[in-house]
Amino acid sequence: MGETAERLVEVWRGEFCESDHRGHVAVWHADAGLIWGLGDVDKVFLPRSSSKMIQALPLLETGAADAHGLTPAHLALACASHSGMTVHSDMVTAWLADLGLGDADLRCGAHYPYHEPTRDRMVCAEHAPGQCHNNCSGKHSGFLTVTRHLKAGPEYVDPDHPVQRMVKTAWEELTDETCPGYGIDGCSAPNFASTVKGFARALAQFAAANDGADARQTAMVRLREAMMAHPLMVAGEGRSCTRLMEAMGHRAAIKTGAEAVFGAIVPEHRIGIAVKIADGATRASEAVITQLLAALGLIEAGHPLVREYTHGPILNRRGIDTGHYRLTDALTGWRPAL
Repeated sequence: MGETAERLVEVWRGEFCESDHRGHVAVWHADAGLIWGLGDVDKVFLPRSSSKMIQALPLLETGAADAHGLTPAHLALACASHSGMTVHSDMVTAWLADLGLGDADLRCGAHYPYHEPTRDRMVCAEHAPGQCHNNCSGKHSGFLTVTRHLKAGPEYVDPDHPVQRMVKTAWEELTDETCPGYGIDGCSAPNFASTVKGFARALAQFAAANDGADARQTAMVRLREAMMAHPLMVAGEGRSCTRLMEAMGHRAAIKTGAEAVFGAIVPEHRIGIAVKIADGATRASEAVITQLLAALGLIEAGHPLVREYTHGPILNRRGIDTGHYRLTDALTGWRPAL
């Protein structure tokens, strides 16, 4: 991805530019199409966890969510890369129990929580993590709910499983592209590929969806609303998705993904945004998405979070200000005409 990627974020230490991060950005309007892009918007990539709201569509479209009494908080968790806080793992455990299932029925694997206080308590208590602590366990609980509803087989992460075939169908319909393939994600589920602009287009469909228009649009509205209403469930304390959604106050649903991907659903502007940083640096994807959200007026440019994610400062181990981030003119020059 490097050769055609646009220089977006620089990292400065004193008077020296130590590093720079290049990437691809696509902003898609549901009515006008691609309204802005940087880098190569036709680049094929894996959206990783930023696509979880698409992976959650069968949960609603099959009727499984309503049949099993899922709340908006459950739907937000189905779209989450959660931190493994107690509020997350307890909901997953209870969700599975309501299905007559348990931790062993998940296929995501186990890892210690991202939430450091929870992790430290577990380590001190010599308590090994379960699959419920995996950041993707909410998504997998959603897959299991559809599986149980359809009476399908237990290996729901198999690309040929009915659940994954439905995800792929939704993926191709929303991106308006024939999927060129998939990679196996960290949680063992297939992650379908598209172009950067195709993913932005899919997110714009979420942004423009109307409740009650049809089953697909109603499902998209319910998922985006759940994410905006429950930002803590989507990530966790101190995480950029949660912090930025809380600061925006129900104006956008945003989702990060591994290898420096970020997606945004902006209902009031009927816009979807896709960001991919070529070198996989999360600090850069957070800076870019924050700048774009501020450019759209969804968060005040002077908000402390905007400065934190787009500028810094970068502090050393003694708390000394040693550097900062600088956004390039290519990125900051966008003035959306909405």
